[in-house]
Amino acid sequence: MSIGELAKATGVKVVTIRYYEQVKVMPAPARTKGNYRAYKQEHLHRLQFIRRCRELGFTLDQLRDLLRLCSQVEQECAGVDRITARHLKEIEQRVADLRRLAAELRSIKNRCSGKGRIADCPILEALSSQRSVKRNDA
Repeated sequence: MSIGELAKATGVKVVTIRYYEQVKVMPAPARTKGNYRAYKQEHLHRLQFIRRCRELGFTLDQLRDLLRLCSQVEQECAGVDRITARHLKEIEQRVADLRRLAAELRSIKNRCSGKGRIADCPILEALSSQRSVKRNDA
């Protein structure tokens, strides 16, 4: 199948497929006599796996580790579990950070009726203050 057909079948853009080949998470396909990429079913399955991992927020390094582990079919899946657990913990921390940010923004927004003058806007005053929301990455 062509790169366009692979892109259509997986919902991944052609440029992204080329990028995945460049960073070596997708194996380079064979070439036709006309020098076009010729993808096989295993490319389709690999790209579907990659896309799902990326949808779940796995980094390229995590994805590489998962792909490496996929090829070790007789191994225990503890490595996959560790990667996933670590990623879940990171996601849960980001969610907690976003909840704190939302609460702070809600508090700031509630200070303003939207009917005053810009010069007296409590939102702009709050955004201009030195006080900042405590975040784990700060």
